[in-house]
Amino acid sequence: MRNIKLVIEYDGTNYSGWQNQENAITVQEKIEDAIYKVTKEKVRLLGSGRTDSGVHALGQVANFFTTSTIPGDKFKFVLNNVLPEDIAIIESEEVDLQFHSRFDAIGKRYKYRIYNGRMPRPIYRNYTSHYKHKLDLEKMKEASKYFLGTHDFASFMGSGAVVNSTIRTIYEIKIEKIDDFINITVEGDSFLRYMVRIIVGTLIKVGSCQFQVDDIPKIINARDRNRAGKTAPPQGLYLEEVYYNNFR
Repeated sequence: MRNIKLVIEYDGTNYSGWQNQENAITVQEKIEDAIYKVTKEKVRLLGSGRTDSGVHALGQVANFFTTSTIPGDKFKFVLNNVLPEDIAIIESEEVDLQFHSRFDAIGKRYKYRIYNGRMPRPIYRNYTSHYKHKLDLEKMKEASKYFLGTHDFASFMGSGAVVNSTIRTIYEIKIEKIDDFINITVEGDSFLRYMVRIIVGTLIKVGSCQFQVDDIPKIINARDRNRAGKTAPPQGLYLEEVYYNNFR
């Protein structure tokens, strides 16, 4: 038995998220189907975490067990030959049998992209969210500092999530504007359901002067989802990288 690690890029537009679901097409399903085509083995692909419908990934990580003799570094070539064009294996390698893409992950980096132009741009509709009103980036940057460190992020968790703890650690939030695009990068140890999108929605409230900068610690301490901003749309979110034991 061998353990193969994959680093995956995908456009989430046409999928109902990462994880297998009944009566829905998912990224996990497509890759498992591709593995079956090249190995004739039905495997369970273990992902580093879920991404929701419409969310993209530049560096999702997953692993699976196989008895195939295909070299680990060759899986990316044989799988890309049978995967749809909106999913690609960027890296593949054989790893220790004990490696688990989810449980061994010690950090993740997400990027959220906002198109902040006045007029709609259809070409970007699946890859950014559109907010047409002016945003105060300096206020957003100041507010983002309150998220750093270890906090109870219950105010930033989507309904229906079941977790043992809502305490998470955020290492860094970076906000930059390039032309009409605002990129918000968030690094942390792990994230609750919709957490990044709710943080972004809350920062938009600050940038549009609907929240004050010093409202953020009050929202965090409230541990009440109703106090935070709206959940930002999924199409602006990208899972950029998953970190393992070489992180920091």
